[in-house]
Amino acid sequence: MPDLLPYLEALGVADPAGSGWKVVVFTFLLAALITWRFTPRVREFALRAGWADEGGGRRQHQGRLPNAGGLAVYAGVVASLAVAGAIRPIVVDDVLIQLLAVLLGGTLLLFVGFLDDQFGLSPWLRLLAQTLAALLAYGAGVRIEAAFGSPLDPLLSLFLTWLWLVGITNAMNLIDGLDGLAGGIALITAVGLLFASAQFETRAAATLVLSALAGAALGFLRHNLPPSKIIMGDAGAYFFGYVLAAAAILGYVKVTTVFSLVPVALFLAVPILDTTWVFLRRLLAGKNPLATPGRDHLHHRLLARGLSTWRAVVLLWGATLVANLFALWLQGIPGPAIAATGVTAVGLLAFVVWRRRREA
Repeated sequence: MPDLLPYLEALGVADPAGSGWKVVVFTFLLAALITWRFTPRVREFALRAGWADEGGGRRQHQGRLPNAGGLAVYAGVVASLAVAGAIRPIVVDDVLIQLLAVLLGGTLLLFVGFLDDQFGLSPWLRLLAQTLAALLAYGAGVRIEAAFGSPLDPLLSLFLTWLWLVGITNAMNLIDGLDGLAGGIALITAVGLLFASAQFETRAAATLVLSALAGAALGFLRHNLPPSKIIMGDAGAYFFGYVLAAAAILGYVKVTTVFSLVPVALFLAVPILDTTWVFLRRLLAGKNPLATPGRDHLHHRLLARGLSTWRAVVLLWGATLVANLFALWLQGIPGPAIAATGVTAVGLLAFVVWRRRREA
């Protein structure tokens, strides 16, 4: 499509004349369609199987609500990536290994999260599974490289990678307390990271994964907006968090100063700030931050100030979008790409909200 070439060049797409961007768009649309259509089937089966959460506590819904939405998200991501891989095979061994490692780690955490949703698992067992997934990614080369010129750089690299992957995985789970909140944050972040990774040919694998993740988030939001018909559960939150965190460093992230990770961390600023705030408050109160659920998150505080669920969700979506646009600017992404990120994220959210309201 030669007419689109000038626009793709203005957006800074690494290979605007190639077919890669078409595969990315196709992957996004396929993931959205699969998740959109498959989620109601998962909901029906979950109700019959008793896979549901009771309302109350840190959750805002009333009654029993199916908690297996993560399975639909996973199906959308994996199926779309499988089709995309068949259309345009990834022939670079390192890229393929890293992609498979991310999906395998995400699969492990999806399984652990699902077991936790249905039966409840020890926080230390969950942390062990998250550590294994982080080590899997690190071993495949999905890592944060420490470059301080110190003999301890390899250990520091391992620690930073573990902290990033485990931290973001839990942060996404902890912020999943309002209908549509975590799904919207995942969609915005995936779109922001997608436009950033599309600038570099070396990050083709990340771009493809992010397109599938954004599509799955959009398809799931159709059924998760207030009032929700199904929630993603720990399984979906773990999967979203881990894959987003891995995709953010899939390629090459080098840390030479303590501020080197700031541009990357800004993409996930809202979950990071929420988790840090809650973690410190619970520590100061003498509680175990990993095993003490409560109503002390950002969204709970917004509700306590009188905001409705919808307004609290939209406010945190907006904060996430602003942080993503700022992160793109810090990384030197072209202005048209930054503008396109904002327009795309807002357009997709507006579309899915319109469809949900139309149905209601």
